[in-house]
Amino acid sequence: MQAHRLDRSLLVTTAVLVVVGMLTLYSAGQTDVPSFVTEIWKRQLLWLVLGIVGAILMFRVSPRILEWATPYAYGIAIALLILTLLVGTGAGTAASAKSWLAVGGVRIGQPVEAAKLATILMLARHLAGKREAPATLVEIVPSLVIVSVPFLLVALQPDLGSAIVFLGILFAMLFWVGVKGWLLLLLASPLISLLLGFNEYPWSAWIVVLTLILLVVRPYVLEGLVVWLTNVAMGVVVLKLWQTLAPYQQNRLLSFLNPELDPRATGWNIIQSKVAIGSGGIFGKGFAEGTQKRLAFLPEQHTDFIFSVIGEELGFIGVLVILALFTALLMVLVRIARGATDTYSSVLVLGVASMVFTHVFVNVGMTVGLMPIVGIPLPFFSYGGSFLVTCFVAVGLALRMAWESRLSGYAAL
Repeated sequence: MQAHRLDRSLLVTTAVLVVVGMLTLYSAGQTDVPSFVTEIWKRQLLWLVLGIVGAILMFRVSPRILEWATPYAYGIAIALLILTLLVGTGAGTAASAKSWLAVGGVRIGQPVEAAKLATILMLARHLAGKREAPATLVEIVPSLVIVSVPFLLVALQPDLGSAIVFLGILFAMLFWVGVKGWLLLLLASPLISLLLGFNEYPWSAWIVVLTLILLVVRPYVLEGLVVWLTNVAMGVVVLKLWQTLAPYQQNRLLSFLNPELDPRATGWNIIQSKVAIGSGGIFGKGFAEGTQKRLAFLPEQHTDFIFSVIGEELGFIGVLVILALFTALLMVLVRIARGATDTYSSVLVLGVASMVFTHVFVNVGMTVGLMPIVGIPLPFFSYGGSFLVTCFVAVGLALRMAWESRLSGYAAL
């Protein structure tokens, strides 16, 4: 394989993010309080090597073989998620969750990360087999089932952060293949009712708006009736669903609405995160010099809140640079998706982009108080072997699809 056919912009953008991410992880461990985080960047280097190997191996897989193997990969991923529910263990602040598989007490990985890629592959295979984009809710049902199975299994762990990623993947990939916006709104409407159901006034207003939307877009009568009744049901059962959440998840949501309700417990994380980012000012306090981090006031500074380390030490300018790098990565992935020679490759790469975007959007949003704290890593920055390897494998997929497109271009000449 000729190196000049590799997408250099994807390679360079990823490499810069990885280098900056490793430096940030190293800085996250430089504290005045002794902690295991001090040496954690060395472990991440090992996962980095495994990730690069995974990307190379994935790059060498033909898209046709990948498409053929997709149902098997999806089935294995679902089996691992079920196994995780049965014998999985927790870790860190989510010790009560069942997110990890362990052998002899040693955690070997989080199956949810592999499930994200497997779901992208399966959904791409399904959507690519359609001659036209789904035009009704009934036609979306198969796609919904593909995503709902891992979504529910992950939500039951419970891992709401990762579960949200599956929803982001679903809506982005449906939009990419041409599903109309109003249809996606109807699909998302039960979630909107679920969020608004805690207060009868905004929920009632939403039901009125939804009714007007249904009258305007005029879906099939049965579909419209199912959507309307489902939204009503969400408002009715929302309190029961609230009771099924783990106590720490309830507290996180309440703290999102008002961190000052419990500033020394459930509100502590978001308060310290905002203090760290705000104290960074324009230029930051300098590499490895963040005081909130060094004094160990900043929680989970090597995983969920590593973006807060960036804000404190590199300031507003550093934050803009990091966000610009992620934006560049997403733009490169979208360009590759647009230039793909077949629908399967195009939808697949867009799925990778949607996974990265959802992770960045939710992680950054929760560190600045715009999203609830749901526990989700920042790509190429947060510590975690399973997720880092998954990110590299995803990049390997995108590189292969870009290479195929360039190969077709040369063949056409």
